[in-house]
Order: sequence, then C-alpha cells, then structure tokens
Amino acid sequence: MGSKQKKLRHVAIIMDGNGRWAKKRGLPHLEGHRKGAEAVQTAIETAQELGLEYLTLYAFSTENWSRPQDEVDGLMSLLEEFIEEKLDVLQEKKVRLKTVGRTEELPETTRQKLYEGIEKTAGNDRGTLVLAINYGGRAEIVDAAKKIARAAVENELKPEAIDEKVFAQYMYDPSIPDPDLMIRTSGELRLSNFLIWELSYAEFYITDILWPDFGREEFYKAADAFYGRKRRYGGRPAV
Repeated sequence: MGSKQKKLRHVAIIMDGNGRWAKKRGLPHLEGHRKGAEAVQTAIETAQELGLEYLTLYAFSTENWSRPQDEVDGLMSLLEEFIEEKLDVLQEKKVRLKTVGRTEELPETTRQKLYEGIEKTAGNDRGTLVLAINYGGRAEIVDAAKKIARAAVENELKPEAIDEKVFAQYMYDPSIPDPDLMIRTSGELRLSNFLIWELSYAEFYITDILWPDFGREEFYKAADAFYGRKRRYGGRPAV
C-alpha cells in the first residue's frame, strides 16, 4: 500500500447494484439485497484489517420508500435479520453500531431491532459501523437548519454565531468525523443524496463491480487509490 502520511479513518460506501446483480441471474430483486447483506460482513472485516475507525454504509435512502411496497417490506425485514444475525459478529470484533437518518420513521419492529443493536454494542471500541437508514443528505441539512432555527428562537444561539463549525454540530451525529473516502459500486457517477455536507472534501473511488461482488480485494484497491492521492482541500502550497 502507498504512503500512509495521511490516515484513512473513515470510509463511506454507496452499496449500489444489488438489483442488477439479481437481474443478471434471473433472481428477484430481494435476493440481490440478501446477497448484498452478506457482502456487508466482508466489508466490516476488511475495514478492521485496514485499521478504519468508521465505516458508513448507505443502507436505505429517504427516496427508497417510493420502491414497490413488497421490496420496501423485504428491505426492512432484511435489516432486522442483519442486526439479529450479525450482532454476535459485531460483539466479537468489538465494533459498535450507530445510525444516521430519520430512524423515527422506520417501522416499529425495525426501529426496535436497530436501537437494540446500538445499545448492546455501545461499549465496543475497535471500530464503528454507521448505517445510514431513511437517510438523505438534503434531509439532514434541513433537519439541522430546523434545530438551529429552534435554538435561535429560544435564545440559545445567536444567528451571527453560526458558521460551518457550529452548523456541523447540529447534524445527525457530530461525533462522527467526515469520511476520507467515498466508494460507490456499480459504476454510477453520482452522490444520490448521500452525505452531501460530510463528503465535501472526500476522495471518491468508483468501481463497476456490483455490491454483492465487492470483496476484500476491491476494498484494498480503493484504499490503495486513496493513499496514492494528494489531498489539497482547495489550497496550494506557496512557491
């Protein structure tokens, strides 16, 4: 792997291509999502090998509710199954579970499973898995703006004191550092409303591999690509 002068702490992944993976094999969409859920465990294990502190996965967007109801119901069931089946893995590897998004809008059983997993893994300290569920980047910014407006109305915050640093404290979980690297599978070249604020200076890695086939080797390729780049953050050293 290349120079490690800059530490790769946080990787965010848009897990795209489950449906296409299933279609290529003549399977229902839900089977693609099921296979994709299996790929998540490999990603968790590889993230730990790479020494990542945070791994954020785009599990369900605010726009995904518009999918066919049976697919939405299946995705919620898969999420519940994932938490039940992988909780022991998270505990064994000392990985804590967190979530970002409008989770209060999830079905009650899904919400309960999610909160149970978060509570049980809260003391783990060898990595953090963040599931973006019912998440939208614009929704997060709107929700933060509402919190700020409420604080200003209640005289807890002066408008002139608001800057980027203050604004960030009103996002879903300000304790999570911004991602260093964003990976998107299936070759699509868009953010799809994912972490719009947080990805402002992240490096991007796009692969044509569909998410169910995204394994350890490809994850390492993405990390190598990150370490081979110079991050300038819009600046340039004086000559």
